[in-house]
Amino acid sequence: MSGAGIRAGVSGAGVRAGVSGAGVRAGVSPLVESERDPAGAIVAEEVPAGEGWIGELAAGAVLRIVDLCGNQAVDTLFFDAHDHSNRYSAVDTLREQGSAYLGLGSRLLALDGEPLVSIVADTCGRHDTLGGACSQESNVVRYGAHTRHMHACRNTFLLTALQWGGGLSKRDLSANVNFFMNVPLSSDGALEFADGISAPGRYVELLAERDTLVLISNCPQLNNPCNGYDPTPVRLLVWPAR
Repeated sequence: MSGAGIRAGVSGAGVRAGVSGAGVRAGVSPLVESERDPAGAIVAEEVPAGEGWIGELAAGAVLRIVDLCGNQAVDTLFFDAHDHSNRYSAVDTLREQGSAYLGLGSRLLALDGEPLVSIVADTCGRHDTLGGACSQESNVVRYGAHTRHMHACRNTFLLTALQWGGGLSKRDLSANVNFFMNVPLSSDGALEFADGISAPGRYVELLAERDTLVLISNCPQLNNPCNGYDPTPVRLLVWPAR
C-alpha cells in the first residue's frame, strides 16, 4: 500500500501529558487509553494474518494498531521516510530507556539517536523488540525442517516492500518491534516465546516524531504461542492533524 493520503499528519497533543518512561524502565508499563475517536480516522484498514502493510506517516501523525482477537503478534519496522538507511535501532532504544520491553512512553529511536515514533497510548502493557521476525531459516532451526516452507514475517516484509516499490530491499530488514508479543527475558539472558498478555480489542498508538515509513507484517507464525497458535487479523487506524 502506498503512503499517499496518509501524510496529512496528526498532533499528539492531549495524549502525551504525563507520559514518561518510568513505568517502562521498571519493566511494567501503565495502561492508558486514547481519546481519539475512530470515526475521525482517515485510514481504517484490516490486515489479515500473514499479510503486510506499508505507509508513510507525516510528522505528528498517529497510528493505532488494534489486536482484534487477542494475542496476535504484529512485526513492525520503522524508517526515516527521507533516508531509509536511518532505520529503527532496537539497541539504542533499549539502552536509552533502560528496559528490555517497550510500553507507554517508549521512544523508538533511529540510528541517528533521535525518535522515529513514540508510544502515546497502550492498553496491552508490554511489547517485544528482542525476539526478531520469524523467517524460513529460523523456523527450521527452532522447529524442524518440516517448517521450511511455512510462511514467515521476513517473506511478508520483503514482498510488501517490493510491491510498494520505494527502494527497500533485504538489506533493510533489520531489528523490528513485535507489538503485543510476549518474550520474557530471564536473569541469565535467555528469551522465551510465551503466551501473550494481550486480549481482543487491545491496542497501541504511535506518534510519528518525524516523517516515518512504517512496514508491517501481521505474523503468520503457527509454531509457538506468540499468536495463540491461531493467527488473526489486526486493524490499523490513522488520524489527521488536529
